[in-house]
Amino acid sequence: MEVDEIKRVRLDKLQVFLDRGLTGYGGKFEPSHSIEETLKDFKEGEEVTLAGRLMAVRGHGKVFFADIMDQTGKIQIFLKSAIIDMDIIKALDIGDIIGITGETFQTKMGQDSVRVSELTMLSKSLMTLPEKWHGLKDVEIRYRQRYVDLIANPEVRDVFITRSRVVSKIRSYLDERKFLEVETPMLQPMAGGARGRPFKSHHNAYDLDVYMRIAPELYLKRLLVGGLERVYEINRNFRNEGISTRHNPEFTMLEVYQSYGDYEDMMKLTEDLISLLAKELTGSYKVPYQGKEIDFTTPWERRSFAKVIKDKFDINPEDDATTMLDKVKAKKKGAIKLDKLTRSAVMTIVEDMLEEDEIVNPVFFTDYFTFLCPLAKTLPENPAISARFECFIAGMEVGNAYSELNDPLEQRRRLEEDLEDDVETGNRSLDEDFLNALEYGMPPAGGLGIGIDRLVMLLTDSPSIRDVILFPLLKPVQ
Repeated sequence: MEVDEIKRVRLDKLQVFLDRGLTGYGGKFEPSHSIEETLKDFKEGEEVTLAGRLMAVRGHGKVFFADIMDQTGKIQIFLKSAIIDMDIIKALDIGDIIGITGETFQTKMGQDSVRVSELTMLSKSLMTLPEKWHGLKDVEIRYRQRYVDLIANPEVRDVFITRSRVVSKIRSYLDERKFLEVETPMLQPMAGGARGRPFKSHHNAYDLDVYMRIAPELYLKRLLVGGLERVYEINRNFRNEGISTRHNPEFTMLEVYQSYGDYEDMMKLTEDLISLLAKELTGSYKVPYQGKEIDFTTPWERRSFAKVIKDKFDINPEDDATTMLDKVKAKKKGAIKLDKLTRSAVMTIVEDMLEEDEIVNPVFFTDYFTFLCPLAKTLPENPAISARFECFIAGMEVGNAYSELNDPLEQRRRLEEDLEDDVETGNRSLDEDFLNALEYGMPPAGGLGIGIDRLVMLLTDSPSIRDVILFPLLKPVQ
């Protein structure tokens, strides 16, 4: 049947309820148990009140079996026309949300079920669900109509339940270690804290251009200045850039700052936290991901970024942009296009050429070139190398951390230098208030960012970032 015909038939069934003085859209309803609780401690002869969505109906003369599903599971119910009006039973459709009261029993086949004595229509569904034998498989429709995706594909619902548990366990882990959860602005007078193209808007009352946050870093460091020694934020960031299986314009990050620590402390926190999540959520440190197995067992491997670049390209951190480009050309096939020749622009090409997809188990890359890290301290023994790491797992960058630069004079010089080097974002201004804050004195600190979306991808064996974001940004329907 066409959609309009389906809706007309279902509206006729809704009228069956209305003709009997009943509602098709009920109010408050209090289940006595979840379906999971009912099945876990199943006892025959117990009265239960359940609520859920009707997922299947099987008729046999004057008796009907049906399945209802709530967030926790699915259970079979038994409907008999001698108890529940036959017209009401026939007016039920797959997709309806109902409340039932009845007595638990086991069928002759040994299936745990509920014999219904009372039925309440809580929400009449006017649209048909995808057929049970193929579910909702069209990826575009799944993302656009996540509400249907969650109904039709229980494994999708499990992904987002896991995501919620990931965030909850991260909070518990940090709270237990005396970190304080804080909130910093999403609307900012200038975009800072990371390289990225911002979304721009305008505040009418102040007649002020504002930017959606690309990173919370500079505000969180202000809190260190203010004496909040351990802070974290689970934050939404926005970058007006490309979309891929690993990038969404709106994404979630965990950022952590620890006064009197450094990037080594952040490295320990990263591997301890993520390995704990893997163990508690999957039952093992070895987690399947896209046909491979990730071993989260600690300690994790470390590799020197500077050594990898030296070995592959003979590039040194002190090389100028022209020298770097000449060395890259010797290794790269095809033309190289640069809007402006800078060291950062050349290093973007270099990083794209690295074979990160070969990485499966977690790896910490250390020894990044200082000109790539304007907010990080340098190594005392080598000012050309920063005290920074990036964490890669299954070919994806999942974490990034620094020993935070707290010298206000050096920070100003480095940010001014970065403005000249940055050809990606068009950002041409310094955050003078942040620099002013540093002049009051910021304690030495370690800072860490972890991508929540990518982490959930790894822990749920999801191939695309859109699979772990409830409502990813999509092109308009043509």
